Amino acid sequence: MARNGGDLVVETLTALGAGTVFGIPGQHALGLFDALSRSELSFVSSRVENNAAFAADGFARATGKVAVLFLSTGPGALTALAGLEEAYATGVPIVVVSSQIPRAGLGGRRKGMLHQLDEQRAAAAQVTKWQRTVFDASSIAPAIADAWAQAVTAPAGPVWVEVPQDVLLEEVEVPASTPALVARPVEPAPELVAEAARLLTGADRVAIVAGGGVRRAGAEAALIGVAEALGAPVACSPGGHGAFPWTHPLSLQSWVEDRHVTRVLEEADVLLVLGSALGQVTSNYFTLAPRGRVVQVDADERVLGSNHTVLGIRADAGEFLRALASLLPSDRPNSAGQALAAQTLAQVEARLDAQDLRHERAFLDRIRAAVPDDMQTFWDMTIAAYWAWSCWDSRGGEFHSGQGAGGLGFAYPAAIGGSLGLRDQGRPERVLAVAGDGSAMYSIAELATARQHDAAVTWLIVDDGGYGILREYMQDAFGAATHTELTRPDFAALAATFGIPAVTVAPEDVEEALRDALAATGPNVVVVPTLLRMFAPTHLDA
Repeated sequence: MARNGGDLVVETLTALGAGTVFGIPGQHALGLFDALSRSELSFVSSRVENNAAFAADGFARATGKVAVLFLSTGPGALTALAGLEEAYATGVPIVVVSSQIPRAGLGGRRKGMLHQLDEQRAAAAQVTKWQRTVFDASSIAPAIADAWAQAVTAPAGPVWVEVPQDVLLEEVEVPASTPALVARPVEPAPELVAEAARLLTGADRVAIVAGGGVRRAGAEAALIGVAEALGAPVACSPGGHGAFPWTHPLSLQSWVEDRHVTRVLEEADVLLVLGSALGQVTSNYFTLAPRGRVVQVDADERVLGSNHTVLGIRADAGEFLRALASLLPSDRPNSAGQALAAQTLAQVEARLDAQDLRHERAFLDRIRAAVPDDMQTFWDMTIAAYWAWSCWDSRGGEFHSGQGAGGLGFAYPAAIGGSLGLRDQGRPERVLAVAGDGSAMYSIAELATARQHDAAVTWLIVDDGGYGILREYMQDAFGAATHTELTRPDFAALAATFGIPAVTVAPEDVEEALRDALAATGPNVVVVPTLLRMFAPTHLDA
């Protein structure tokens, strides 16, 4: 069979290093999927495009590789945008190849075509960092190569290439492309590193916020060295969860939604912010008011100084930390910073003790006890995840949550993508996904995906009968919750109809149930009917 535009897409992606493609077939995209049959790429078939985007996101997070997502035109493309918003907010590299209507219909030249959407690329521009439409088969390989380079160039993120149906089906004689690509991290300006070093070494009290940029840069070891050289307590944002060891004497863990921790950050002479925008959650809902200087380092120049006056340094967090380390003294004492971190965590503990949250804390402890130290976990926007942002010690496993954009339904499809990606790399593939009953309904169709691909995902569903966190917000704000209660299925019985083992257990039995599920093969589900409450905020006296 003659090669066509779809073959060029697939061949170029293969040459760039892709091995797995996520997506759902559609009429205008059939040329892409037909070309997959002539390639060595494996395909993961989701059931909803939004979940396919989440699955690609989870693949990239778990493996550190670029993910590839194939979408059809119009409704298929639009349905994926909410999932891509999470990847865009969190800096996850995904190359999206979307089909388009035939060239004759573009620009309104022919009306009434199926799936026709005016300015489809403009819609994608809200949640992708780069977009291009290809109008000729000879432009496919360069466009895909450019897209891949953009996806991995800091700040990383999803990119969008759309190819009209007739271009995908167009016969071509263009040879297969073998593009070479080298991604280079963003290096900091030396004079800015020197100024940061001057401020930090001249400060009596330094504190550090470690965001997702530290994890994406693989700069965990460099962060430890700098924190110890400065004697600086370190708080991790939800996206930076695991960037600094939980039990390190300088660790403030991830209690960024606590006024005791917020006060430590505020009272620092210099606050060093690494790979974080100091957004809503990390700034304790914009209550953070630094009294000293703020040095903010991020590969995305758009976030520098966006929420505070800062010395902004555009750089990869790892490159900055390594450059900074050479300018710092090695004999600065850590005792004051360690004492401050210990005192602050004790204050956090006392605050929780005073709120009678024994059930919630025991529940999270039981989950932590069941999960192997090196297992990757994926968390939806649910009360259990809100707790986990602050209290989950990720140890040697990666912690992934949908807090970037905050949409529901992230955990399960992302875990499927992550597990399959780990399998491709020959790594331990069992992962844990945690969701509430509300967010689980966004992802329930992906039980079919998990079964079809035998994904080693244990799905923990915490069933509290509704949108639990919204229930709490409304009760706090209005005295009563409205329209937060949900009719839902028997999740265990429903999973069984997909051929997936499932159990429903009491909260006190979750540890044993998870141990059994995590030791099994293939997909399985653990359902726990229970009501979890959030910890209340603190308001310190002036």
